[in-house]
Amino acid sequence: MGASNRTRVTEFILIGLSQHPRAQAVFFGLLLVAYLISFLGNGLLILLSIADPRLHTPMYFFLCVLSAIDLILTSNIIPEVLANCFIPRPTISLSRCLAQMYIGLLLIVAECILLAIMAYDRFAAICQPLHYMQIMSWRLCISLVIASLSFSFLMTLITVVLQPTDFCGQHIINHFGCELESFLKLACSDTHISEIFMHVSSLFILIPPFGFTVVTYGRIGLAVLRINSTQGRKKAFSTCSSHLTVVSIFYGTIMIMYLQPQEKSVSDKGKVISIAYWALTPMLNPLIYSLRNRDVKGAFWKLLGRKLSE
Repeated sequence: MGASNRTRVTEFILIGLSQHPRAQAVFFGLLLVAYLISFLGNGLLILLSIADPRLHTPMYFFLCVLSAIDLILTSNIIPEVLANCFIPRPTISLSRCLAQMYIGLLLIVAECILLAIMAYDRFAAICQPLHYMQIMSWRLCISLVIASLSFSFLMTLITVVLQPTDFCGQHIINHFGCELESFLKLACSDTHISEIFMHVSSLFILIPPFGFTVVTYGRIGLAVLRINSTQGRKKAFSTCSSHLTVVSIFYGTIMIMYLQPQEKSVSDKGKVISIAYWALTPMLNPLIYSLRNRDVKGAFWKLLGRKLSE
């Protein structure tokens, strides 16, 4: 291979929606709203979960961890995507691209596992209420979070080791940011092993947690049917269906991106789909899981009243 083909790439050009100015203006507005709701909602949930002793339960512990993951995930890429909407030729350095890609990968894997853990927590709370605190002990809760983060770190580390090193002078990424799928398409070194690992790990990371979550909520649904109170049954169904909807959006969009046959280039459809797990689910999670919750509302008004009285 010639020396010219081995030119060291130090930065990439991000295409995004720069070829569609009108669509980019609408995209900027929608993405900004989603990011602000996500940032404020997840930030508020973390603050309330720490400040109010009534929220010191396993459920809100997991929600606090989920909010922290979503907050970092959106802040890792969305502010830069918003800023790039006003730049004719947005670029990103190689080091920033790698950091953005691997931080995002670590957090997405962690969230996949955490959502399954949270489904089991709801199963224990609804189906085994008398033994809930014995089942979901603080030791188990902390161990599950540490295990999920450790597994995510291991999967990310293996991906780093398999990272391509030669880019043949190619430096145009047809995406809003750096993502593993679009990044591998730029390499001129052999990416066969990296692609095999990406597909196999995607199957392993996505299918079992999603299947477990669906089955768990199915069992919760059967338990809810045995509730005598019509109002209680309706409320439980509403809560479970909302949770399952958000979970399905998160898992579903990632499955579309990583489990379908890979194309030679990233389509505009694929770029928009990626926004669902970068911005949409982090925005919906605090709204669906907790900000409609009576305990969270009580904690919010209590905290607000304390601040106003100071």
